[in-house]
Amino acid sequence: MHPPLRTGIREALGAPALAMGATFLAFGAAVAEAGLSLPWALLCTGAVYGMAGQLVLLQVAAGGGAALPAVVAATAANARFLPMAVAIAPLLGRGWRRYLSLPFIAITPWAAGMRVLPGLPEPARLNWFLGFAIASWCAAMGATAAGHLAAPLLPPALRAAALFTNPLYFALLLGADIARPGVGAAILAGVAAAPLACWIGGAWGLPVAGLIAGTIAFLVLRR
Repeated sequence: MHPPLRTGIREALGAPALAMGATFLAFGAAVAEAGLSLPWALLCTGAVYGMAGQLVLLQVAAGGGAALPAVVAATAANARFLPMAVAIAPLLGRGWRRYLSLPFIAITPWAAGMRVLPGLPEPARLNWFLGFAIASWCAAMGATAAGHLAAPLLPPALRAAALFTNPLYFALLLGADIARPGVGAAILAGVAAAPLACWIGGAWGLPVAGLIAGTIAFLVLRR
């Protein structure tokens, strides 16, 4: 195994896997409570791999909604992955192999990659990211299955709290990097825009609020 690949796997199977595991454990339990099957839960996690989009799909599927509106809503909820992919792409090299990372770009791998990749030699970056991202994806799949099977043992309050574990971990990563250029302005603008996301609601709340907040932070930094 390529050493950077092995290092990425090892670093993912620690606090990141625990944070993701708690969130996807809660998702698996929520799927079971909605009366949907384990294969549905695994397909949703494996293919969507973004909790906002997964929860939108779950809500629509549990309510018996049509498939096409559910897919559109889930895509909108996960639209934040597009600027994330654009931001991390220059760190993953120039060859075609960097496209292998696209299915695994999610909050936790992206945040870890943005912190670690600039300090690695360029030939090692893609292998490190693939190791970290694939290990994280496998942890999410395993936690989803465990949550679905253990649903009767998990109280609703615990499931609701577990859904916030991964966002809390991501927020702590941002807080640790607040002194880096651009991070502080982005965090402040995002916090200020949070009420807007709640007011808009639905699948479009986060993307619209993020677009507005990110644009304001960008313009402030340009000045």
